[in-house]
Amino acid sequence: MLIADLYKINEDTVRDGVQTTSITLNPDNEVFKGHFPGNPVTPGVCMLQIIKELTENRVGRSLFLKKASNVKFMAVINPEKTPDLIITNDFTDSEDEIKVKNTFKYDDTIALKVVVTFIKI
Repeated sequence: MLIADLYKINEDTVRDGVQTTSITLNPDNEVFKGHFPGNPVTPGVCMLQIIKELTENRVGRSLFLKKASNVKFMAVINPEKTPDLIITNDFTDSEDEIKVKNTFKYDDTIALKVVVTFIKI
């Protein structure tokens, strides 16, 4: 984990090539003290890092972010109000790359939709 104690994985399953992971953000993490004081918001770069880490865990190897497209931040994730998230990763795996269609969701709210391409290293 690049940012220690940012989140914990509650459940992680793969069915029909789709990884569904339940995580809980740690609202006391240092990241949230600076982004933003008094009104914490989960940084987009942290969400991309979580996607990368979950994908690396699934494939069992290191990855490098090549491209993010169709990035749609649709709702703010405040770790004090909505720390419990469901992350869905739909994979397309080739010899050199992994393409991930991702969503971050809390309750019935989609907070992020993105397509990420990783290079296998």
